[in-house]
Amino acid sequence: MTPALVVVGSLNMDFVVTVSRLPAPGETALGWDFQMNPGGKGANQAYAAARLSGSGLVVRMVGRVGYDWFGDHLKAGLAAAGVDVSTVHATRSQPTGVALIWVDSAGQNSIVVAPGANHALTAEEMEGFRRSFRGARFALFQLETPLATVEAGLRIARAEGAWTMLDPAPAQPLNRELLGLVDLLTPNESEASILLGRPPGRLSPEEAPELAQALRQMGARCVVLKLGDQGCYYDDGQRQIHQPAFRVAVRDSTAAGDTFNAALAVALAEGKPIEEALRFANAAAAVSVTRLGAQASVPSRLEVEEFLKAAA
Repeated sequence: MTPALVVVGSLNMDFVVTVSRLPAPGETALGWDFQMNPGGKGANQAYAAARLSGSGLVVRMVGRVGYDWFGDHLKAGLAAAGVDVSTVHATRSQPTGVALIWVDSAGQNSIVVAPGANHALTAEEMEGFRRSFRGARFALFQLETPLATVEAGLRIARAEGAWTMLDPAPAQPLNRELLGLVDLLTPNESEASILLGRPPGRLSPEEAPELAQALRQMGARCVVLKLGDQGCYYDDGQRQIHQPAFRVAVRDSTAAGDTFNAALAVALAEGKPIEEALRFANAAAAVSVTRLGAQASVPSRLEVEEFLKAAA
């Protein structure tokens, strides 16, 4: 049976404007380079997984769009990348989700999401998608769909034998019951802080061991802390690995985390050891931040392999 990877999550149309700096509350800022790009954390991860797969891995997307041009365009883009979109269904109750994104001159961004049809993906209908999880090695989740839907999907994925990966974004507190269904939790610095009830802020590699252990104690089997330009830190209770970041000129960090998650899942689904998988994920994310956009920034498998060769 061909191995599969399933992504359950959001599909959005992203409206991106470049600004010299992110505006303060109440401030009007002039921008340039407006773009309208396919996005949504779920769709980004599915698109990236298909682009980064080098072994015939089947990538399936489970999600909701509206009956509108945005939804049609998002599905067509995923299908063109090789994603199975047969379980991306349209709803008449909501329009397709959108995200409003400002990107500053340093590549940092500020994002507001109107979820629309993504919140029409209900926990009750997840049972109808059970067949999509059969034969899957990994199932990827994020938090741009209702928490009850995420929890229902995690339960089904576990029952069907898939390893579950949760990107806890947008950041919010999560209970132990939900985290107990997660095999691999992948928060960034602010998300880890919010999960642990700490003030958001930058984390150092020296702080990572304590935080990763605390997150595992909340229920997750394994943790990968995404530390931005400081790389990532992995902890499964037996092995602790700090994988440094690659040094690149950052242009736009939008979807870097999604690219990282997809690359990590693809590498692990292909049977790569965790050290190699983390390096591959860091490389994919590094290439992505040198480009504008969400899905538009995702590199191909060949591009990542060439980047790794050059960095060796």
